[in-house]
Amino acid sequence: MDKQIMSSDNILEHNRRFIPGGISSVNRSIDPPIAFVKGEGAHLWDTAGKRYVDYHAGFAPYFLGHNFRPVNEAAALALTGGDSLFGAGPSRLEGQLAELVCTHVPAVDKVTLLNTGSEATSLAIRIARAVTGRPHVIVMQGGYNGNHDELACNVFNTLAEIGPRVSPGEYPLRPLGAGTTVTQTRVVHAINYNDLESVRYVCRRYPVAALITEPLLQNIGVVKPEAGYLEGLRDLADEFGFLLIFDEVKTGFRHAIGGYSQISGVRPDLVVYGKAVANGFPLALVGGKAEYMDTIIDPDPSRRPFVAGTYNGHPVAVAAAVETVRYLVAHKNEIYPKVEDMGSKIEAGILDSFSSRGITACVARQGSAFSFYLMARPPRDLHDIIEGHDFAKDVALRRALIQRGVFFVPIATKQCSISAAHTAEDIDFTLEQFDAAVASIWHK
Repeated sequence: MDKQIMSSDNILEHNRRFIPGGISSVNRSIDPPIAFVKGEGAHLWDTAGKRYVDYHAGFAPYFLGHNFRPVNEAAALALTGGDSLFGAGPSRLEGQLAELVCTHVPAVDKVTLLNTGSEATSLAIRIARAVTGRPHVIVMQGGYNGNHDELACNVFNTLAEIGPRVSPGEYPLRPLGAGTTVTQTRVVHAINYNDLESVRYVCRRYPVAALITEPLLQNIGVVKPEAGYLEGLRDLADEFGFLLIFDEVKTGFRHAIGGYSQISGVRPDLVVYGKAVANGFPLALVGGKAEYMDTIIDPDPSRRPFVAGTYNGHPVAVAAAVETVRYLVAHKNEIYPKVEDMGSKIEAGILDSFSSRGITACVARQGSAFSFYLMARPPRDLHDIIEGHDFAKDVALRRALIQRGVFFVPIATKQCSISAAHTAEDIDFTLEQFDAAVASIWHK
């Protein structure tokens, strides 16, 4: 197969014979259908040998860059040094990782290891229900919290599907795909981000076990919490007795060792991490207050949420995570200021490309994560984006960048991610190509 298939189109055509759509995760389907064959640092190479400066980073786990040598070497040592998936008893590596996380992440007293963010958010909801004895859950419009039935809904919709903004109130449930039960069970309630009154509205009508949200919405670009919003969620959780769950799969370790909860100073009851914690290796964590985490070992089976997984704590991924966290802790005073400086520069350059041509646009950014919107101000919720953003121009601009060797994933509003492997030269090249791409799309 390798000798016969040379182009991205041919690879996709071959894969479609054996994989529905040719790709094992449908959100990786892009147009143009580029097949990458190498990643190193801040760069990707396709089948033709073309190099791209990468701002997608596999949906953002590569905070230290693709194939970061110290992490890869730690994973390789797990393979060659005698570690295995023993399947019984405690392991040295998972204890090391747990100690590192509990020591350096303020929101975590205890932690358990899983493989994917979807597994982790599912467990967090299960723990919240076990703790509270309640069934209902609040989610955010435009937030993505995993692919399981109850949370894979209201991720990105049109006004025809969800209607105009309501506050206080909730929105019709819109499953992310077919075959789910979310509209039958009716225990999930979708509201807009940055809307505290709608949280109160739902809590007065239903026995709510949990509210789960990214503390900074990064599934629809970068949508920041308004002043007092996260603090208000904490107060409402205490008032109504539900557990506040921060989904920090994207924000954890990228914006600070302790994630966005550390930056905001708001402590959730439970928190979920993934992506950057193992720099691209498949690992996720659920952590939080000891009193809630310890329900996993409650002596009463009727109060004990079930946690099991053959690959939980797999030594290769855990070894990668141990090295990633150690590296971030040791170099935090270099890495986080560096990506902040690069983020600030790219934000200013993008804004200049738009404003110099009289194009209404803005940039929303948190450290190394950024997104541009073709609207006057950064959005406060999904409705702002639906009503104000030009999706067609967004995708056209991303495709023009890809042609010029800069990889912004060609999906409208998707967050871009700077890694510690990016250089000043990468940023300069990106801004030159961005300016040329803007000129080509707007013909000015």
